[in-house]
Amino acid sequence: MLTLTVFVPAIGAILLLALVRGDRVVRGFAFLVGLVDLLLSAVVFLSFDRGEGAARFQLIDRLDWITAETFNASYLLGVDGLSAPMVLLTGLLGFCAIIASWSIKERVREYFIWLLLLQTAVMGVFASLDFLLFFLFWELELLPMYMLIASWGTGRKTYSAMKFLIFTILGSAFLLVGIVAIFLSQSTGSFDMMILLEQGSMLSASSAAVPLSLMFWLFFAAFAVKLPTWPVHTWLPDAHTDAPTAASVMLAGVMLKMGGYGLLRVNVGMFPGEVRTFAWALILLGVISVLYGAVVTLRQTDLKRLIANSSVSHMGLVLVGIGSVGAAAGQVTGSGLNGAALQLFTHGTITALLFVGVGLIYDKAHTRYIPDLGGLASRMPIAAAALAIAGFASLGLPGLSGFVSEILVFFGAFRAFPLQTLLSVLGIILAAGYILWMLERSLFGPSRERFATITDASPLEAIPLALLVVSIVLVGVYPAILTDVFDNA
Repeated sequence: MLTLTVFVPAIGAILLLALVRGDRVVRGFAFLVGLVDLLLSAVVFLSFDRGEGAARFQLIDRLDWITAETFNASYLLGVDGLSAPMVLLTGLLGFCAIIASWSIKERVREYFIWLLLLQTAVMGVFASLDFLLFFLFWELELLPMYMLIASWGTGRKTYSAMKFLIFTILGSAFLLVGIVAIFLSQSTGSFDMMILLEQGSMLSASSAAVPLSLMFWLFFAAFAVKLPTWPVHTWLPDAHTDAPTAASVMLAGVMLKMGGYGLLRVNVGMFPGEVRTFAWALILLGVISVLYGAVVTLRQTDLKRLIANSSVSHMGLVLVGIGSVGAAAGQVTGSGLNGAALQLFTHGTITALLFVGVGLIYDKAHTRYIPDLGGLASRMPIAAAALAIAGFASLGLPGLSGFVSEILVFFGAFRAFPLQTLLSVLGIILAAGYILWMLERSLFGPSRERFATITDASPLEAIPLALLVVSIVLVGVYPAILTDVFDNA
């Protein structure tokens, strides 16, 4: 089941390359592949034991891959309570990205091939339980995203694609060194994450090839670039601004979450002592990211750039939640880590909805410049309503999913670092400012004459809007559907 879920998009891409011709047929085939993968990811999540069994890996697929006397790597897939929701998120956003790409006119077949390969790569990261396989999928996603931005983007697309590639490859270098260090620090010669995680504190200082603190920061550097956190965040606004809508959906919705997932899976899961020792540094970086990202967002006049910078701010809350493990003995609760994990899912759906809504506005109004917009709510009520719901969720309105993850982060982190937590709350106040400012200036006010003939979202374009709104409201009203899974994990 899990192998099918990971590789159905790649199989679809191969069939597109070999057999399918005609733009209309290509779009329909890609739609079918995305729908099948969404259903498979939903089956994975629903068939997964989300009770006490969420603490162990399930749906395991294992096959010997590389075997030698001192070197063993396996094709090993599996999910637990941390990764199963991320698999579901990837399937959902992959399907939404395909529909959001319906307006692509140039090299349609090639475009959907890259988009489907990207979905397989990201899905593989969340499902991999072998470090070598994890790194293979981690690197695989770079090429499709680079091609999507450089070939179908706008503005300084080549510059933005290359900047994305340079930053993320640099992060991958730290990841590879960290994996090699782990391999050299054990006698079993295995890359099996299940074994490494079951050992709790994975390595002793005496057996480690390099100091454990150095190993911890190697992995942190790799995942911080992808998250991204300040000061290695500068690639994100450019990549988002110049990427096509579907690439922005996948980039903000799931690719950034690879960084947060890596921090929770590897840094927290395998280096529990080090994460407690350096919790003060993690929460400091998180607070800086929250406030810096929010202040910069206030100054943006491009809709996509505004959402991109807001992502830096909201991903800072993941670090704040992880920093909650620095609480004194006996005061540690799971709410901070649960909030960090839930923030990965909720931010994925919220930013995806924001980018889909902005993509619709750009396709029909041909501008993202906020001062040139206004009065669109009367012309595009469905798109405007979806964008408003996403904005309210982003600023943490109770009853929507963003509130749940943020309040869990704050409750958990306040026990450990009350002052830093209070500072990070200021980011939510600033978020209310830039979100409401954006909605008021772009959607409301008097209708502009040049938008007199603009049309609303078509029934097809409304599908991703509806799916994402339902997910945001469902988690906001009944958060236990995910919080119980993360808590048990």
